[in-house]
Amino acid sequence: MHPRRADAPTPRLPVIWTVAVSRLSQLFNEVIPEFDGRAEIHAIPLGYDEAVQHIRQRLQRQPCDVLISAGSNAAYLRNRVARPLVLVRASGFDLMQALSRARRISERIGVVTHESDLPVFAEFQRSFGLDIAQRSFVTAEDARACVADLIARGVGAIVGTGLVTDLAEQAGVTGVLMYSAESIRQAFDSALDVARPLLQEHRDSPRRRSSATRFGLDDLSGESQGMHELRERIQQAAQSEATVLIQGESGTGKELAAQALHASSARRRGPFVAVNCSAIPESLLESELFGHDDGAFTGARRGGRSGLIEAAHRGSLFLDEIGDMPGSLQTRLLRVLEEREVLRLGATQAHSVDVRIIAASHVDLRHAVQEGRFRRDLFYRLDVLRLVMPSLRDRPDDLPALIDALLTRLRSRNQSAPALHFSTDALPLLQAHSWPGNVRELRNLLERLLISRPDQGRVDSALLFRHAPELATHSAPASPTTPVLHATSAPSQSTRPSPKALNEALAHYGSREALQKAWGISRTTLWRWMRSAD
Repeated sequence: MHPRRADAPTPRLPVIWTVAVSRLSQLFNEVIPEFDGRAEIHAIPLGYDEAVQHIRQRLQRQPCDVLISAGSNAAYLRNRVARPLVLVRASGFDLMQALSRARRISERIGVVTHESDLPVFAEFQRSFGLDIAQRSFVTAEDARACVADLIARGVGAIVGTGLVTDLAEQAGVTGVLMYSAESIRQAFDSALDVARPLLQEHRDSPRRRSSATRFGLDDLSGESQGMHELRERIQQAAQSEATVLIQGESGTGKELAAQALHASSARRRGPFVAVNCSAIPESLLESELFGHDDGAFTGARRGGRSGLIEAAHRGSLFLDEIGDMPGSLQTRLLRVLEEREVLRLGATQAHSVDVRIIAASHVDLRHAVQEGRFRRDLFYRLDVLRLVMPSLRDRPDDLPALIDALLTRLRSRNQSAPALHFSTDALPLLQAHSWPGNVRELRNLLERLLISRPDQGRVDSALLFRHAPELATHSAPASPTTPVLHATSAPSQSTRPSPKALNEALAHYGSREALQKAWGISRTTLWRWMRSAD
């Protein structure tokens, strides 16, 4: 950990609001103390329109990063509140436990879920000989009718959401909540995964208006042919106002190149505004980029607000991971590039902007166009000038200079950190590694070594293996056409890991944080992959 400057503000904790009534609200309150120190959590024991009105009013006075809710209450909130929403989901084990409790109460069991049936119940019926009646609902009135129907059929215990269990108890039968404390904990973990990168984006890049970028051409270390060509192409691009597309694997330094381009251009006195399109939830990205007028949507700031595109007026807007931009926003961005004007959400009059777009992606956008995941016309508007970031494994001779440059930056933040000296067997080991996380992976390794404070700063092969066991395998990362990833190989430019590969990688690295560092991906990306793998 680097010591915080005395005058630096203390970063605030993520703010999470839970929205639930009755029994589910009680379960939330039981788990909330476990997350003390990790998030600021407020319980809102309301539902539906009453909850929406309360949240809208409260958002005018207090910050909220993520909401957590479940069932029909969550569905009601989803399109009515302008905040990311994490659902509490019942696992198969939760349902099995709930059925077991219900079975001890009654021979006849009913299950009522929101919107979707649960086919797993058919398996439970065959395996345990349970008499289970399934129902699903959309509105509160539907739920009331489902409960009444089950009771009329002789059901003595009903498993369901918080609303359903309340209705069951009011009707005189036992209600068994289908959620467990563990499912609540998982929802909190997911909410933290959503909130942290969003907070970091707000601290660092999305609203960064300073004309002083941190990096320039001299920070692009290395004397390999690829790095010489990259610096030359950046200098050439700096003489133009054309849109630039930066392609490269995760961790190769795409934002560093974008900053160097801005700092070398005639726009260097203007703002450099950066936004990671994959780190901001889709529900917020549109208003972040384009801004909004007063009353444009629920929770919109009074008086409206300009977006990041307008914030970059007379400067450069860096759109990182543009391949993750939703299709609807791709259409709106195309209009900005064609017309040089921005139409805020809810507005009728456009604002002219003078901005240079620098886009970047670790995904092969040409391949994404062929698959229909990225607009062809937007791709060709972005792909005017192209910069390709060389991977670290393609320039092993740059490692000594790169290590020196990274260590200088790391030690400047911690003056007590030791100088490191690599033994004759250590450097070849680093040069033989495939570096799936590229420069970011190398930087993480160097930081671990500095923290370990080796004797006299000496780094040999044994110490490297202790802190980076993946160095023992030198297999090249999978190609874009390879459907299976090894645990130590980062996803290729167009491959999303299969559930099996993701589980193997998690088992190999031991934690989400270690996997993120090794693969050079954000918390949000890993969270999205894990959710889709469920």
